[in-house]
Amino acid sequence: MNNQTLNTQTTITAIATPPGVGAIAVIRVSGPKAFEIGDRLFASRKGKLSDVPTHTALFGVIKSGNQIIDEVIALVFRGPSSFTGDNTVEFSCHGSAYIQKMILELLIEKGAVPAKPGEFTMRAFMNRKMDLAQAEAVGDLIASDSKLSHQLAMKQMRGGFSKEIELLREQLIHFASLLELELDFSEEDVEFADRTQLVALIDKIVNRTTTLSDSFREGNVIKRGIPVAIIGKPNAGKSTLLNILLNEDRAIVSDIAGTTRDKVQQTIQIEG
Repeated sequence: MNNQTLNTQTTITAIATPPGVGAIAVIRVSGPKAFEIGDRLFASRKGKLSDVPTHTALFGVIKSGNQIIDEVIALVFRGPSSFTGDNTVEFSCHGSAYIQKMILELLIEKGAVPAKPGEFTMRAFMNRKMDLAQAEAVGDLIASDSKLSHQLAMKQMRGGFSKEIELLREQLIHFASLLELELDFSEEDVEFADRTQLVALIDKIVNRTTTLSDSFREGNVIKRGIPVAIIGKPNAGKSTLLNILLNEDRAIVSDIAGTTRDKVQQTIQIEG
């Protein structure tokens, strides 16, 4: 990352919902001037964004001069009680691509900077709202497409993996400190720890490290799946097997050998 990417003093903005037309779209603004910039284009009878308490929803309009662009709901999050840790406003507008584009352009015109991919999560990491493992889990959670991948990402995002690493770190520090004491007073005939306890502790650390290392392969399988090839002689029933697994007629089934000449592929989930 360059210095510009790491500059947390700018106020960034981006459309937080997927591209396209839908009923609702969300546009996020986060940074030191989020409320100030938002107040330049948002008007509500309930007051200004900069005056209301955190976690407040305001109904109002987005205006460009005297022209009303859309009626929106503005959600106010005051730092550090926000996803990024900075002052944040989320505008929920109608899902018109034109409306989204207009609001985003107005926010940039009023002083916000277009957010880079992943920059909101990067801000959360920089502001110590989450550690690196949790920040990586955000992307995994967004990309999760099965029950198990969702559960794995959610556990990691809520700090499950980080707690395991912290516990392992504490055990290693404890073991190292006992060894240093033994070495420092090795000629004094003083024993600070029972040898069997030391062996038991290092065995526990090795076993836990091995378990965590092995879980990496399992986690990759859950997130990325397993590529499986169905291979056999002509008319052995490969297409039939594929269709049964998919529960749909994905491949042509025929008594004539060689009807499936191109590779046929599909993704399936079995028990989540």
